[in-house]
Amino acid sequence: MMQDWFKKAKLGIFIHWGIYAVKGVSESWSFHNGYIDYDEYMDQAKGFTAANYDPEKWAELFKEAGARYAVLTTKHHDGFCLWDTDLTDHNSVDGAPAKTDLIGPYAEAIRNAGLKVGMYYSLTDWSREDYRSIYSAETDEKDYAKQNKYETPAGGPEDYEAWERHLELNNEAMKELMTRYGTVDLLWFDGDWERTAEQWKMPEFRKLLHELNPNVVLNSRLRGYGDYKTPEVGMPIVAPEGVWELCVPINNSWGYQHRDVYWKSSREVIRLFVDCLTLGGNLLLDIGPMEDGTIPEQEVKVLKDLGSWIKDNEEAIYDTKAGIGYDLFLGGSTVSEDNKTIYLFVHDRPVESVVLKGLISEVENISVLHNGKKLSAKLTGGSPYMGVPGTWWINLTEEDCHEIGSTVIKIELKEPLELYRGEGKVISFNE
Repeated sequence: MMQDWFKKAKLGIFIHWGIYAVKGVSESWSFHNGYIDYDEYMDQAKGFTAANYDPEKWAELFKEAGARYAVLTTKHHDGFCLWDTDLTDHNSVDGAPAKTDLIGPYAEAIRNAGLKVGMYYSLTDWSREDYRSIYSAETDEKDYAKQNKYETPAGGPEDYEAWERHLELNNEAMKELMTRYGTVDLLWFDGDWERTAEQWKMPEFRKLLHELNPNVVLNSRLRGYGDYKTPEVGMPIVAPEGVWELCVPINNSWGYQHRDVYWKSSREVIRLFVDCLTLGGNLLLDIGPMEDGTIPEQEVKVLKDLGSWIKDNEEAIYDTKAGIGYDLFLGGSTVSEDNKTIYLFVHDRPVESVVLKGLISEVENISVLHNGKKLSAKLTGGSPYMGVPGTWWINLTEEDCHEIGSTVIKIELKEPLELYRGEGKVISFNE
């Protein structure tokens, strides 16, 4: 069920952590797509130590970054669990040298830091025969075999008793996660695409989740039974309808991959964040800890830089709503909840004036948000007698710019925001 805290959160931290960090291979997909042998992939569990896992340090870093919630992978498609589950020995307590429950300390540390607790869980489990017991209702047998690359279990491709066991496994996993570790504020599901909503029994599953916590927020990967949309990696060009969140890694990989050195700069991440704010969404920024729990230094730097920038400009971020649109300002923007302040995000160093179009409301003051410096500006053009406003030319110098990321210009209005989106003064000629 959607909650106000999520709509106002703006920033969350996604953590992909599991046995795949040992060799630095893609989580689950590396064996699914044949890049690594299944047994070799699973053998990574022998090297999963979590020796330097410090959830309090994680939580402190996430809070410093300006995040309001975090989401940790409890189980990916490979089936390896990061908690002390009674459902399988394929977990961090019984199946790895870590020999400890990693979810409990995470939940406690995140909650103690004042952040909302989120948990990722894959509905699929490519390690279990009971998961492979039926075909998707949307594919035929040939397509299913091509997608899954495994032999079907002895019970045959349509063993519904086995499928029911898999559904019950997911139900019991949810009961463990949602009753052992305090309040779980958000559940981030994955892997729903391989079965239909009917096969997953999604209405019953959603009902169970709300029985465990009526206020839990659910992402969209529940075949239409979630609370918000989750576009992945690709930034939306137009805002998705309703509440949404973009998830994207700091480099090109969700989990830790030592060969992936394609790190996004702090400015790139800030700009991605601003794009989400402008369109009224959240950013769920992903990191991939090493097998021992160490967060790579490149990710630490980006999170610290992001947090420093947010601290200087938080007025333009929290308690704001979607901006005025790229057609009126060629950069990011947000608007205060009372509609009396516009925040313009200037990404580049100015060569000439910053241009704002379509503003009907009368301006009271224009300033740089992070230092309070008042800016001069002029209004030109327009056809007031036709209700067409002029163009604002705001004088921003390079010395006014923020040293880490985008510079925020604060425009205070004398009256609630009113914008013009017409065609301007149109002159017609007889042909």
